[in-house]
Amino acid sequence: MAKKRVNVVTMGCSKNLVDSEVLLNQLEKGKYEVMHDSNDLNFDAVFVNTCGFIHDAKQESIDMILDYVEAKKRGDIGKLYVMGCLSERYQKDLETEIPEVDRYFGKFDLKAMVDELKVTYQPEYIYERKITTPSHFAYLKISEGCNRSCSFCAIPQMTGRHKSKSMEDLVKEARYLAKKGVKEILLIAQDLSYYGIDIYGKNRLAELINQISEVDGIEWIRLHYLYPAKFPYEILPVMRENPKVCKYLDMPLQHIANPVLKNMLRHVTREETEKLIKRIKEEVPGVILRTTMLVGFPGETEQDFEELIAFIRETKFEKLGVFPYSNEEGTYAYKKFDDNLTEKVKQARADEIMELQQQISAELNQQKIGQTFKVIIDRKEGDFFIGRTEFDSPEVDGEVFVTSPKELQKGEFVQVEITGAEDYDLFGVVRN
Repeated sequence: MAKKRVNVVTMGCSKNLVDSEVLLNQLEKGKYEVMHDSNDLNFDAVFVNTCGFIHDAKQESIDMILDYVEAKKRGDIGKLYVMGCLSERYQKDLETEIPEVDRYFGKFDLKAMVDELKVTYQPEYIYERKITTPSHFAYLKISEGCNRSCSFCAIPQMTGRHKSKSMEDLVKEARYLAKKGVKEILLIAQDLSYYGIDIYGKNRLAELINQISEVDGIEWIRLHYLYPAKFPYEILPVMRENPKVCKYLDMPLQHIANPVLKNMLRHVTREETEKLIKRIKEEVPGVILRTTMLVGFPGETEQDFEELIAFIRETKFEKLGVFPYSNEEGTYAYKKFDDNLTEKVKQARADEIMELQQQISAELNQQKIGQTFKVIIDRKEGDFFIGRTEFDSPEVDGEVFVTSPKELQKGEFVQVEITGAEDYDLFGVVRN
């Protein structure tokens, strides 16, 4: 008898991806044939793991659900289920608006989803996942939820308060990933900065990083999403001294103008932010910073925006992304402030920042020509092997197009001399 087939489609961020991987593993242990983001339609069940972060992401999730509703009507798929952040936030509305979905699940309903497919939930395997990324890197989610109160952000409505995973369980998961061939672990959470406070009474992120670095097979550890307020300074010596920790720090700043930071409830000032950046660069020579900015927040004046532009031009972030403000119902900003800037103005400001960042990135990349970097190979395309330095995270940062006289394998580390540069990507040749 053929196995029943399930497809899990993941929308949104890497934290959602981890949830999908855990679900896939549980269903596979229950004797299902499982696929991730498959374009096939011959499935007994499809789960759409949704994102509810901002308007565009919500619309993409809804469009995906509606596509599968049509597939179900045609008989191309069997059951259709919806899970994740959008479902957590708007379950009753979705049940009313899209009743064709067989069942909606919240973000933390793993057991209910497994039970729905008549599979025995196995909590002892919760640290195991069916890895959907290339096998040499994987995300490790160290906590759920967020205790920050940023006025623009709806994430705490969906994830609840910060809840750390135990260090023991995370090291166990890291060992599991390493046995599967993972060499690069990306630590992710809504906020890495709070790790351990809820269960240990103090921040233990630095200790966690060191323990994971002791796992055989793990060569790179990368940190995503730390906040400037209450920054865990104890991680800086670890980044400086532990060779397995990438000198890469993802710290969304959102803005720099004090009036905007105050209304965003970021609990940090421009002066404190600049001192933090200076200290990070002093304590970790060679570190690169990735950040995210938010433009078009209610009340952001032209002067505020120009201050932000000048700050970006002066600081020269190696990696930077930007979002136009999305007026999210239920947030403090939605209730407190008038969303007084047009979408056209918001997008124009975002575009101006990205044009500036493109110039900055191009300038910094040109400086890398002639230098040699350790590069991990992700894949092959045509005549090039495509890889990344420790200063580049998968999917969000630039890549290195590598020429090699011999065949290179996915997950292989090589020394690459940079011979050319574009705005975001580099070109290089393998050196022994």
